[in-house]
Amino acid sequence: MMLEVNIRKKLNHFDLKMDFEVCDELVVLFGPSGSGKTTVLRTIAGIEKPEHGRITLHNKYLFKEGGIHLPPQKRKVGYVFQEYALFPHMSIENNVMYGIPKKQRPIYKEHVSHLMNVLGIGHLAHHSPLHISGGEKQRVAVARALANKPDILLLDEPFSALDEETRLQGHAEILRLKKEWRIPAILVTHDREEAEKLGDRIIFMKEGQEVL
Repeated sequence: MMLEVNIRKKLNHFDLKMDFEVCDELVVLFGPSGSGKTTVLRTIAGIEKPEHGRITLHNKYLFKEGGIHLPPQKRKVGYVFQEYALFPHMSIENNVMYGIPKKQRPIYKEHVSHLMNVLGIGHLAHHSPLHISGGEKQRVAVARALANKPDILLLDEPFSALDEETRLQGHAEILRLKKEWRIPAILVTHDREEAEKLGDRIIFMKEGQEVL
């Protein structure tokens, strides 16, 4: 499985220009806040649209200048947002299964149950996100991103709001999942120690471009 990104997009203070590939590895987009890291993730996920270029995943176009722009629900992308974006009115189990079409949920139920147990949140299935810890919320967000068996995993600073002990536990989970799933993964961070610990490869970004 390979992701290929070659995009151009005009932002407020600079032009985003990124050209890179990701195989079955975890690549870190590292750089200061406001350098365009999250925008790269959002274009891969289909939340934002580049102005020029192409994005392919396993030789299939997700975006191609001049006509192709698959909507997010057709991209098989798992996305862990920085703020986790859990739904407080839903149980943990329903949050995890949110991205799976209702007709397909019976097929995925065993997979989701296994995934939640592996991540240590199986016992929280019927709890509300309002009554769990920050570390548990982070694991719920990861489980939701992996629930529909995505072809790529995107992580947007998922550890930034966690205390040191919980952050280290989160790092261990990501390293373990990386070995188990073996799909392209991209992590956004501005923490150098985190980038060096988790990344198979680091792409340094400044003002929308890779800094060599």
